[in-house]
Amino acid sequence: MEQIPRKVGIKDIADKAEVATSTVSHVLNGTAPISAEVRERVLDAASTLGYLAKRREKAAIAVLRSVMLAVPSDTLPHNQANLFSWTLLSRLMRDCERRSIQIVPVEVDKPGLSGAELVAQAKAAKVDGILLLADDRPELLQEIAGSGIPAVLMNGEDHEMQIDSVTPGNRFAARYVTNWLIKQGHRNIMHLTWEGRSTVRRRRDGFLDAFRANNLSLETAYVHLAEGYFPEMGAAAIQRWIAKHDGLGGITAIFCAADNLALGVLTALRQAGFSMPQDVSVVGFDGVALGEFTSPSLTTVSVPLDHIGAAALHLLEQRITNASVALPAHRLELGCKLTIRGSVRALP
Repeated sequence: MEQIPRKVGIKDIADKAEVATSTVSHVLNGTAPISAEVRERVLDAASTLGYLAKRREKAAIAVLRSVMLAVPSDTLPHNQANLFSWTLLSRLMRDCERRSIQIVPVEVDKPGLSGAELVAQAKAAKVDGILLLADDRPELLQEIAGSGIPAVLMNGEDHEMQIDSVTPGNRFAARYVTNWLIKQGHRNIMHLTWEGRSTVRRRRDGFLDAFRANNLSLETAYVHLAEGYFPEMGAAAIQRWIAKHDGLGGITAIFCAADNLALGVLTALRQAGFSMPQDVSVVGFDGVALGEFTSPSLTTVSVPLDHIGAAALHLLEQRITNASVALPAHRLELGCKLTIRGSVRALP
């Protein structure tokens, strides 16, 4: 007969931390001043025994029962081009399923769906909160903020800071990877991007920040625009550059604002007879494409897509739990990391 695991309690934590149960209670609930050394012992014991994770999960399940998920149509399953948003949503939906949180999906860019209509649907569905993905139109955010319904914007920027938001640290990550390219000896670098939303513009800002931080002239920081983020648009943009400059025009590295663009760039460069990374280095951003299987394997900035949805749910929980307190809007940026593969070489 399978043995049912015994539930971990405060006494177990007290025994492991070698303190009184009252001390454990004070540490976990913040009801009395405890020395840093004892507090750390108690929290380490609670974490090791799995008590903290269970407590957080239990609280989350009690607070959130249903959320409206407002997403642009290009993030839905029938669209395979936007791997960034689809990867983010897949993890978010798994988290909601695990925690028995009901999802009410809405296409936020559906014709005729105004901010007021979105709020009306949320109220009719009696959801606990709204999760809005990648749509930061000011008029939409104003309607949601004015409704009083707890809401979090994912992968977007609320410039008026009316609702909570969570996004990758786009500007910092772009500065980091550009600085890394500069340390590899590259000085003539192209940033291939498109006229997208503010989150994409932050990547361009970070690219230029790195040149300024290294006291390099912006004349060799080339910002080149594609028509969009699809691979074929990245390929077309590079083909235009090569035709105009009768070659690479002196650039030694291309930093793409999305992996999709980088995939198109690799194809176009190869067709034009260039070898990567011998002739030019290429870097992507997102970490969602199968970069390890490209030729050469793609160096990229990996965005923590598995954590954006969870962070958004946590912000919703905080907002609901503290409904009686006029908390300021929170803007949360998550750190990204550089995944180094074979598409970049250091210059002499």
